Amino acid sequence: MKNHFLSVLIIAASIITYSCNTNTQEINLDANRDIVKKYHKVWSNGKISLLDTIISPDFVCHFIGGLEWEGIEGAKNSISNHKKSFPDWTEEIVDIIAEGDKVVTRYKSTGTHQGIFNGVDSTGNKVIIYETSIYRLANGKIIEQWGFPDEVSLRNQLQTKK
Repeated sequence: MKNHFLSVLIIAASIITYSCNTNTQEINLDANRDIVKKYHKVWSNGKISLLDTIISPDFVCHFIGGLEWEGIEGAKNSISNHKKSFPDWTEEIVDIIAEGDKVVTRYKSTGTHQGIFNGVDSTGNKVIIYETSIYRLANGKIIEQWGFPDEVSLRNQLQTKK
């Protein structure tokens, strides 16, 4: 009886170990990375209609300094308003890391200040900042973002007019 129980335990452990080592997680991690890459592309190209397929209706974005928005419409408004201030805004991913339900990106953001941004009138200055964002994904969509832009560098670059 002990040998039978031990055999069943070994088989069960083997099945669990094998199932944990399959590439299912890798496929999900790749899919999560691809979704986040698409989100960065929307920030670059302004095609906000694509957000319907990228972020969840329950999406919440938290940026350092207290800036927050919710839902697909909140994201669309935020991107549209940002593109009014920086029409040529682009985000280039420098590093991307995926683990579990999270993806982290470090990216270079560039744009020309052409409209009011945070109360600062257009300066015509070309800005370059680095940002980091952490994304949480579920069911193939981004449901939460925490953003950490280099606000000090951005502020400094906007202080002087061209």
